[in-house]
Amino acid sequence: MSERSVSRRRQQKRWYTVLAPEGFDRAELGSTPADDPEKLVDRTFETTLGELRNDASEDKTKLTFRITDYGSDSAYTELISHELTRDYLRSLTRRGASKIHAYLSVRTADDHRVRVQPIALATRRADRSQQEAIRRTMTQKTREAADERGYEGFMDNVIEGRLSSAIYGDAKTIYPLRRVEIQKATLEARPEEVEAEEETSVDVDAEDVAV
Repeated sequence: MSERSVSRRRQQKRWYTVLAPEGFDRAELGSTPADDPEKLVDRTFETTLGELRNDASEDKTKLTFRITDYGSDSAYTELISHELTRDYLRSLTRRGASKIHAYLSVRTADDHRVRVQPIALATRRADRSQQEAIRRTMTQKTREAADERGYEGFMDNVIEGRLSSAIYGDAKTIYPLRRVEIQKATLEARPEEVEAEEETSVDVDAEDVAV
């Protein structure tokens, strides 16, 4: 390919400003080039809540956004992941004290499926039955939060700490806790993907019955 052809292709690329969703006041995440705007879709951008809010105390929260749409000079995103940094989680750990994890997938009121990882940090070492009871509470409160809210509302509940506070309020009656956090929440499937999976599952079940 000649240098002139390469130069022409570079000139054809346009730069798009990447914007966070409305829930983050359309904050600017950065910019990205594309010679075809369709190529923007599914690109991901990582940042911290601290950078979005200009608040260093929120740098412990990492956020990942994915481009879903575009305009003449802007690209629009959805939040696909919330995660606490390892350094922050390590700072919460105390030797000899229990860390109780839960791993579950929940379905929001608008049919998004989200993988959630709550964690409870006890003041001392809890026994197995206490840990199981706390784990059940984390699971129950997380499912309730998803049942009552759409995807954006659920993720806002996670990011703002309301879900972890709700879990803490119930779980601390089982065993003394220092803190509850949502370690990670990740979008697993959009409504259309969930529906397609269910249709496939029904088809497979029907074949099994026929056999």
